[in-house]
Amino acid sequence: MQNNGDKQIKVCDCNRTGSIDAAALAGAVGGGVALSFHSALCRGEIGEADAACRSAGELLIGCTQEAALFSELSDDAERSEPVRFFNLRELAGWSAEGAAATPKMAALIAAAQLPDPEPVAGVTLRSAGNLLIVGEAGAALGWAERLKDQLEVSVLIGGRAGAVAAAELPATRSYPLFSGSVTSLGGHLGAFDVRWTQDNPIDLELCVRCNACIRACPEGAIGYDYQVDTERCRSHEACVAACAEVGAIDFARSAADAAREDRYDLILDLSAEPLLKRVEAPQGYRAPGRDPLDQALAVQDLLALTGDFDKPQYVAYRDTLCAHSRAKQPGCSNCIEVCATQAIVSVGDKIKVDPYLCQGCGTCATVCPSGALSYQYPRVADLGLRVKTLLGAYAKAGGAAPALLFHSAAAGRALIDQLARRGKGLPARVIPVETWSADAVGLDLLLGCYALGAAQVAVLGAGSHDLTPLRRQAAHAQTIVIALGYAGEHFRIIDAADAVPALEAALWDWAPAAAVGTPAEFRLLSDKRTTLTFAIEHLARHAPTPQREIALTAGAPFGSVAVSDACTLCSACVGACPAGALKAAADAPRLSFLEAQCLQCGLCEKSCPEDAITLTPRLLLDGARRERVLREAEVFCCTACGKPMGAKPLIDAMLAKLAGHSMFAGADAQARLSMCADCRVVDLMKNEKSAQAWELDE
Repeated sequence: MQNNGDKQIKVCDCNRTGSIDAAALAGAVGGGVALSFHSALCRGEIGEADAACRSAGELLIGCTQEAALFSELSDDAERSEPVRFFNLRELAGWSAEGAAATPKMAALIAAAQLPDPEPVAGVTLRSAGNLLIVGEAGAALGWAERLKDQLEVSVLIGGRAGAVAAAELPATRSYPLFSGSVTSLGGHLGAFDVRWTQDNPIDLELCVRCNACIRACPEGAIGYDYQVDTERCRSHEACVAACAEVGAIDFARSAADAAREDRYDLILDLSAEPLLKRVEAPQGYRAPGRDPLDQALAVQDLLALTGDFDKPQYVAYRDTLCAHSRAKQPGCSNCIEVCATQAIVSVGDKIKVDPYLCQGCGTCATVCPSGALSYQYPRVADLGLRVKTLLGAYAKAGGAAPALLFHSAAAGRALIDQLARRGKGLPARVIPVETWSADAVGLDLLLGCYALGAAQVAVLGAGSHDLTPLRRQAAHAQTIVIALGYAGEHFRIIDAADAVPALEAALWDWAPAAAVGTPAEFRLLSDKRTTLTFAIEHLARHAPTPQREIALTAGAPFGSVAVSDACTLCSACVGACPAGALKAAADAPRLSFLEAQCLQCGLCEKSCPEDAITLTPRLLLDGARRERVLREAEVFCCTACGKPMGAKPLIDAMLAKLAGHSMFAGADAQARLSMCADCRVVDLMKNEKSAQAWELDE
């Protein structure tokens, strides 16, 4: 055992199946900790684990499989601080290159010692178990009978046509029962708002199930679900008379009387096609279809969703940076287009993120060009600190050509574990970086990690619903580093789904690429544009083939703005620019442009009344991104007193548009247009005829 300090780190090779070089790893980890090595810490050496739990100081254990066991020991020992766990087995030891993975093990141990990041803000979802089951009578009533003692159940039976349904309503009224067609469904766990239309003549809320209508109907169009089969009914309305004072049957119900609505905590949608059509359904909504097994699994999930549930606010929004819209002109809508849960909506010139609907994929933050949306779980700054720690420890331990593998905490981790158990495991140079959602790895993280010393960065798409945004980000990053002379494939989006062979091939067949010669020392920041600026400037400074300009494809968050001679310097574009990239001078008619701040959102182009603006995606380097003048003109002065009136192109354009107007016919009127407001009044007073408004042509 290497013993120095109050911090203990216990590493286990899991019955000698993990390739761990104890001496080399101890040297790589260095002093400051009590580092010990084991082979059966959870079994034959459990006493040592128990003793460590009863000692003071930090305790880290290199085993995640038996975390529950070690946590129980910690609870029994009443430790003041929890045990922390890290995984060396699946992430390093179980690998065809496990014997060469000492630098990666040292990196994983270093990252495990980092303090937990500051907690993020959250919201609370509250569910009292008020469940609405929607579907055909047979399945809906069957599940209602099973669940009525566990949840507060309501049933909405869908409309039907054709043969009389075989389903019968229960003999006792144990829960609310409705019929109709859903017209709208929205909300989230604890607050689903449902609207439906009572489109059958029999209202099940009023029906007393006396069977009088069934006996009275000459066509036999009413079954024991107490709904009228409208295809068989001939509108004799004998049932209406039979219903008498109960009044549950109405063939002429008004639209207002037929409209119903209510709020529920949970929804079990048994429709053939889901009523809520979203890529990612909200928590508390399950639509298993008609398969009984799928329905049972959905019910099991819903049974667990009663009580209070805290969830993080996955993204933060700064509206001052948002390029969504200006003065009703549409700009960037990237986040709305990619949101799988429809948690983002347009509200005037801004957007609104519903934290109750958001499930934290982070794609919105990935595609946001300005950083108005920033991911919080974890924050880029916290993830960047972990990356910098991993890369620093890996390099210090002698590792070369590190490749970072970002993966999700659920599907991504599971696939990596399967690769270690069933395949070759991770290559020794591939360092996994876990995050809640790999979809949140955007251009700032890709280029930032590369600038910090990663030779390559991969994103495992397991669990992602759409890899297109990630692929676009990787393509922009690859274009930039290749143009700067860094050879090889540096960024890869791995579409392995749940296939171990696909992941294995993507990692083991990936040839190392050139890394930056001098890793950056800055930290990644949660401010997206600042991180991008730091990363790009560092890569350009150390580039094998320095460039002044790099052409990019459409959709890139960098680019130039050009104005034609049609520009009148009206400054409409300046008011529309959300990033302050376009600026109007206060002392002269001059339009300047700071390319480093341009988002390529297109608001300036759409706001220009002369259609004088064009956008070009590109990246300028070597100081060329500094502010430059796009257009300037001489000042137009009043022809009478010499007072400045504005930019000459703007006044000339105004004169040209008003030249043919009847109110300005004649030389005197034309000359008056070139005067300031004060001089126009003076000139009018001098000319009585011009001053008589009733003599002006309408």
